Amino acid sequence: MAVWLRGLLAVVGLTAMARADVDWSAARLQMVEDIEDLAESIADASGGKVLDRRVLDAMREVPRHEFVPADVAAAAYRNRPLPIGHGQTISQPFIVALMTDLLRLKPDDRVLEVGTGSGYQAAVLAKLAKEVYSIEIVEALGIEAAKTLKRLGYTNVETRIGDGYLGWPEHAPYDAIIVTAAPDHVPPRLVEQLEAGGRLVIPVGGLAQDLMVIEKKPDGTTTSTEIIPVRFVPLTRGGGGRE
Repeated sequence: MAVWLRGLLAVVGLTAMARADVDWSAARLQMVEDIEDLAESIADASGGKVLDRRVLDAMREVPRHEFVPADVAAAAYRNRPLPIGHGQTISQPFIVALMTDLLRLKPDDRVLEVGTGSGYQAAVLAKLAKEVYSIEIVEALGIEAAKTLKRLGYTNVETRIGDGYLGWPEHAPYDAIIVTAAPDHVPPRLVEQLEAGGRLVIPVGGLAQDLMVIEKKPDGTTTSTEIIPVRFVPLTRGGGGRE
């Protein structure tokens, strides 16, 4: 982000009114360029594909600065994770783009997100899918995210407070499921709630974590693919143990 913009935000104290007065479009476009550059370098090294254009378009549209605390909003469009309070973080923009891309969303899809956080990932999903259901176990975060999503007009996102390890069976099955915190194993309830042909994108592990894609076949069996090493906050449980 430009030095003048950081200085301006420091002077005004980054109140909600100040954030609304700043033109963030250039910073958002630069963020997407940084994501594209990184994605292309990884694709060149691995022989993989670059990110889907629809995903990048969604990243260009969603105002990330609205989903971070005021004291870190100056860094909203840098390609790095940021703290959002309660020991939680908003993911690095590249990781948001990559995980969204791995879901292979279609416009009519129903998506489950485990770990609403600040609501940013849900907002990106809302640009690409028909229905988004998002669960957050930290009540204060979930309430604030719901307010932000409503204020910004994301009408196809429904949120709730709860234990995301257990999923949201009332709206299952889901065409895609994304988990934004790391359990030490793949939660079986989430696999159960995945539609045949659907994809679960999830970081798995303790100190060492891998981003994984779980694909559910028509006969109910699954295949898993390790994508890249990652580092996420642990998935918080609601008092339950391992299943």
